[in-house]
Amino acid sequence: MKNINFYLILFFFSSLVFAQNKNAFPVQLEINNGIIEGNYDTHSGIQTYFGVPFASPPIGDLRWKAPMPMKNWNGVKITKKFGPRPMQPLIFGDMKSRSDGLSEDCLYLNIWTPSLSDTKGLPVLLYFYGGGNMAGDASEYRYDGESMAKNGIIMVTANYRLNIFGFLAHPELSKESPYNASGNYGFLDQSMAIKWVSENIHFFGGDPNKITIAGESAGSSAVSLQMASPLSSSLISGAIGESGSSLTRGVSLEEAEKIGERVVKKSKYNSIKELKDLPTREIYELFNRNRNIRFPLVIDGYFMPDSPLEIFENNKQSQIPLLVGWNSAETPPSMIMGSDEFTIENFENKIIKRFPNNHKEILKLYSPNSDKDVKIIARDLSSDLWMGYITWKWFDLHRKNSNNNVYRYLYHKIRPPLVDQTMEAGLAGGTKKRDSKNSKRKTPSGACHSCEIEYALGNLELTKNIYSWTEEDYKVSKTMQSYFLNFVKNGNPNGDNLKLWEPSSKNAKKPIIMNIDVNSYSSKTENDNRYLFLDKYFLNN
Repeated sequence: MKNINFYLILFFFSSLVFAQNKNAFPVQLEINNGIIEGNYDTHSGIQTYFGVPFASPPIGDLRWKAPMPMKNWNGVKITKKFGPRPMQPLIFGDMKSRSDGLSEDCLYLNIWTPSLSDTKGLPVLLYFYGGGNMAGDASEYRYDGESMAKNGIIMVTANYRLNIFGFLAHPELSKESPYNASGNYGFLDQSMAIKWVSENIHFFGGDPNKITIAGESAGSSAVSLQMASPLSSSLISGAIGESGSSLTRGVSLEEAEKIGERVVKKSKYNSIKELKDLPTREIYELFNRNRNIRFPLVIDGYFMPDSPLEIFENNKQSQIPLLVGWNSAETPPSMIMGSDEFTIENFENKIIKRFPNNHKEILKLYSPNSDKDVKIIARDLSSDLWMGYITWKWFDLHRKNSNNNVYRYLYHKIRPPLVDQTMEAGLAGGTKKRDSKNSKRKTPSGACHSCEIEYALGNLELTKNIYSWTEEDYKVSKTMQSYFLNFVKNGNPNGDNLKLWEPSSKNAKKPIIMNIDVNSYSSKTENDNRYLFLDKYFLNN
C-alpha cells in the first residue's frame, strides 16, 4: 500500500489516542480528499479509520437533497472515533451505539483493514445496518469489522439518513432537484458510500473490483435496491442479504409526494422552504408526531428507474453472485395466535378470520398435525408473511434471471438468554424489560429476526456482556462467518472444511438450502410451494 506513513509517538504526547486504545499507534493515509489519521493496533494487526466522511454534511441547504461529494481538506483529518449517528428515536433495545451522539451531519463510514504497507487487492465487504429505515448506526458492536478483517478482508460500515431526514418526498423538493424527483435520500447515501469505496479503497489495500455489499433487514432490502439501481449496480461484485428485500415495494413519485404533503400539512408551516430553515430539533419533533407514517421507496426515474420487481424480472439488475437467507422465527407465533392457546381449532379460526378468501389454501400449506405443531406452524406463517416471502422473492428472481450462482440459507440457532435477568427478547430482535408478574422465561420458537448478525460477523465476544454465549454459539459463529468470508473472497461460500453448500440451480423445483445451526446441513427445500402461493396472494391483494 502506498502513501502510508507509520510512526510512533510518545505516550505522554498522545494521551487521548491511548485512552481509546493503549495497544495502538497513529497511522496516516492519503486518500482522494486529503490525509486521514487512524490507528494501527499492534495486538490485532488491524488498522482502523473511524468517522471518515464520504459526502458533504447534509445540513443547511443540503437537507433533503442527494448527497454531494466531500470537499477536499487541508492538513490531517483525525479519524479515530465514530462519527455521529443519523437522527433517530430509540426504537430497538438491542442497538448498542458507539457513535459520537446524533446529528444530521452523519455521513461517515468506518474501515477495518489488515493491510501492510505493500498490500494490494484485498476483497472488501461494505455492510449496511438494519432498523426499518427508522433507526440504525454503523458503529454498533455487532457490526464491528475487526474479526472479519483478521480473516483477510477489508470491512466497511457506513451511515445513511433515516426516517423523515432520509426519505421525505415533496413536490417542492422534486422541483428544485436536478433529476426532478425527491425522497430516497438514504438510499442515495448508500450509493454514494459504494462509490466512495470504489474510488478510495485501493488506498487501504483493497480491490475496487471486489466489493461485496451486505446488510440485514432494512440493510438487506437496501442491498437488493443497490443491485437494481443504475447508480450502484456496476460497482459491486457480490451481494449478501440477511432477512429482507424490496422487490415487492415501491410507489410512484406522485404518491410519495402526497405522503410528504400530508406530513407538511400536519406541521404549523406552509412550505418546504420554511422547514429547511428550521433547527434539527423541530424537524425531529415533526417526525415524532408522525412516526406512524412510513416513507416508501420512490420509483423516481433516477436512483430507481423502474420498480425493483421489473428490473429483476427483466435481467437488468447487477449480474453478480448472491448469498441470501432468513431466520427460522423472524416473528413469533403470537403474531398469528395472539394470546390464544396453541390448538388446531384456535389456529384454524385465526386463519379463517384473517384470510376469509384464502383460508383453505393457507391451511393446506400450513397444516399442523397436532396441537403441539401449532406453535411452529404459526411461527412459520407469521415469519413468511413478514420476511420469508420477500426474501425468497429476491432469491427466486435472481436465480432465474442471472447466470451467477445464488446461495440460500435458513438460520436456526436460537440465541441464548440475556445476561441481564431483568430483560428479555422483544419484537424484531430488540430487547425489553421482563414483565415482573411473569417470572417464567419465554421459550423462543426459533431464531429471531436479526439474531444472526453477531454470528455472521464474528462478534460474539463484543456482546458477551449482553448474551450468555456458549461453545455451541461460537461453533455456529465460526461456521457462518467462514461461509460469509469465503463468499466475499471468491463469490462462493465453500471451503475451510465446511459442509458443501451448492448453489440453487435456475430450474430446480426444490432448490438447495443451507440450514445453519450447531450441525449445519444442506437439503432440498420442501416449502417453496408456500412462497409460490404467497407470490400469487400478494399479487392479488
